[in-house]
Amino acid sequence: MTKKIKIAVIGVGRWGVHLLRNFLEHPQASVVAVVDPNPECLAGVKRQHNLGDEILLTTEWQAIQQVEGLEAVVIATPASTHYSLISDALHWGYHVLAEKPLTLNPAECQELCQLAQKQERHLIIDHTYLFHPAVEQGKAVVQARQLGDLRYGYATRTHLGPVRQDVDALWDLAIHDIAIFNSWLNQIPVKVQATGTVWLQPKLAGEQSNSSLVQGLSDLVWVTLTYPNNFQAYIHLCWLNPDKQRRLGVVGNLGSLIFDEMSRTSPLTILHGEFEVQENRFIPVNQKQQVLEIETGEPLGRVCNHFITCVLENSPSKVSSGKVGTQLVQILAALTESLNNGGKPVFLDPNED
Repeated sequence: MTKKIKIAVIGVGRWGVHLLRNFLEHPQASVVAVVDPNPECLAGVKRQHNLGDEILLTTEWQAIQQVEGLEAVVIATPASTHYSLISDALHWGYHVLAEKPLTLNPAECQELCQLAQKQERHLIIDHTYLFHPAVEQGKAVVQARQLGDLRYGYATRTHLGPVRQDVDALWDLAIHDIAIFNSWLNQIPVKVQATGTVWLQPKLAGEQSNSSLVQGLSDLVWVTLTYPNNFQAYIHLCWLNPDKQRRLGVVGNLGSLIFDEMSRTSPLTILHGEFEVQENRFIPVNQKQQVLEIETGEPLGRVCNHFITCVLENSPSKVSSGKVGTQLVQILAALTESLNNGGKPVFLDPNED
């Protein structure tokens, strides 16, 4: 008989409903509880998925402790609530899959990783792009040096909304592209810089806020990441640009690798091309386009399956562990420091856990 892990899903908002759907469909998962502070959300998912009365639907987080045999919780709530919820779940002995970012504070991230280790529980972060088939294949291309010597990278992530009121465009959008660059390069940055522009939500004079975003919530952010080998990646982030783009590229001396999420027919492409030197001229040669075939499968479904596998096999995540989540929060915190200081470079220790 196939073993099923009893799971509680915490938060069934815009993203949580997709996590709930995937775990309901997973053959080795048994959703036994759903928690959300909004009773209407609970009623909605009950109708949508025809949930039986055996599944606990509650607005009270602590009520999950009543569920016999509960092994894991999935947390899809605002990032500001992550620390307390994850801490509780680990103390209660549950494995945790949490929506990104792990928390908004690097010190809290480190504390949660240490707690997970102490409790011998798995803490895995839903960095969905790390499970995207195109991103997985892109990493193989870069690591196999098919692009030759790497020169620089770039990414654009723009759309008209949604506009967040708790974090700026940096915290809302950048984590995806940073995660991809880190994965493809198998490195983390040693220096970061960020500049931003605020239009919609400036911080009012005298306004009290526990946010570190001293200039208000930036709608447009430009990011520069410098890696140990001097490779630099440039990221353009904006949530008030109707030109929706989800495009990332890495350039080498033999060609460029492009991940264009908006392209249904060719999301991952190598643009081959290099220069041949003739006297004092640089002549483009070997130019061709290679569309790479990628596996099918919903990235979020792969996240959920990865979590189940890690729990069942008691194997730490090699893709999106709490440590990976902590590194990304450390980078975002450093970028915020740079943003608040007009783009002043902030240096990171690549060996810091």
